[in-house]
Amino acid sequence: MASSYSTDLKLELMVTGENAGTWGDKTNTNLNLVQQAIAGFEQVTLSSGGTLALVMSNASLSNARNMVIKFATASIASSTICTIPDSIEKFYIFDCTGLTNPSNLTIKTASGTGFSPDRAAIFAAYADGTNLKEISLDTLGGTIGTLQVADNTITAAKISSNAVTTAKILQSNVTTTKLAANAITTNQITQSNVTLNKMAPNSVGPAQLQSTAVTAGSYTTANITVDEDGRLTAAATGAAGSNDMVRTFFAEGPSSETYTAQPGTTKIMVYMCGGAGGGGVGPGSYTKGPGGNGGIGVFTAPITSPAPSPFTAPFSMGAGGGGQGNQSMVYSGQAGSDSTFGNPATMTCTGGGGATSAPAPNQPPSNQQGYGRGGTGGTASGPALLLNLSQPTGFPGNLENRANAAVAPFKALFVADPNAPSDSAEFGVYGVGGNQTSPNMSDNDGRPGAILIFEDKLS
Repeated sequence: MASSYSTDLKLELMVTGENAGTWGDKTNTNLNLVQQAIAGFEQVTLSSGGTLALVMSNASLSNARNMVIKFATASIASSTICTIPDSIEKFYIFDCTGLTNPSNLTIKTASGTGFSPDRAAIFAAYADGTNLKEISLDTLGGTIGTLQVADNTITAAKISSNAVTTAKILQSNVTTTKLAANAITTNQITQSNVTLNKMAPNSVGPAQLQSTAVTAGSYTTANITVDEDGRLTAAATGAAGSNDMVRTFFAEGPSSETYTAQPGTTKIMVYMCGGAGGGGVGPGSYTKGPGGNGGIGVFTAPITSPAPSPFTAPFSMGAGGGGQGNQSMVYSGQAGSDSTFGNPATMTCTGGGGATSAPAPNQPPSNQQGYGRGGTGGTASGPALLLNLSQPTGFPGNLENRANAAVAPFKALFVADPNAPSDSAEFGVYGVGGNQTSPNMSDNDGRPGAILIFEDKLS
């Protein structure tokens, strides 16, 4: 009858009369197998993510028969399996001290269950013929049960640093008395978790408010910025919104151009005057007559000037009328031309009339010595007209038609022409009449029209 093999250690079980001449050799082999089972050591190598099957062959040294299985140094990055053969009943010691991430390793029987090391340590286990079971021995990397721990025996010195984690603290068991003074800092408070009912009355003062770009002080007609939470984030001194007119444009005639508003402008105010009439002259010593003022108007109108296509409007500045200054002949001055703004023209200031010559009062027509008569002033019109500062009445005689009090502030807004004669150094003002001592006709020309524009971005 042939030999059989033991279930657990695969020892050769010889029958009587068998293996004559080799019985001693086979007996020695069995003894070596028994020695391997109770004292054997072997190092095996794991491949991360693979399966290592330990084997136990009949009557021959095999890695699964060893008492101690040591895993060579390796990093177990993903699920890895080490198996022992089924139907073995045997004690094992597994050395996992060389492994990184040992919890990714499962040690089990080929068809049954086993365990995963919780750390790089040494573990004991036994095979019961079906499954591989870890032995709970502290020295071998297992766990100590409650029954093994006496009351009040775990001292602070036995707890390693960072060993007490959130999972080890029972819900609602950190009480007020367990918190040290000043232990709760900003890092311990979850975002948006200090609610209104957790704040004492009058507990938020200036020191608790975050600094902003707002500078301490007082602001006149302030421009302020408030965020969605009602906090003041910016402040600056401003000006009144609807009347915050800033001078941005000036032009003198005669010319025809296009005005372009600055982006964001919501209202414009236009100061405009027509060309003045030229002065005239007649014979005699008191015959000069001034030309009439061009019409003077102040206009205001809302506009839309978005970027990148801002508001534009054509305009035309009228020319002044030509003056006459011959001491031996009677001449009338020429009328000034109109100034307009818009397309079609919505703002108009007409030109002043030229001066005329007329006989002196209470003198017969045969008396050629007369008084010049001032030209008729222009006027302003249009749906956007705010103020009409025109002087429509002509001035008689040798009066030089100085601007009255209503016109003077408007004239001061315009820049004087340094090249113009002193008697006509304002825009839109009369042409001075000639006289016997000033025969130069150009001295009597009326001033051209002009335009001055203010823009409002805050209305």
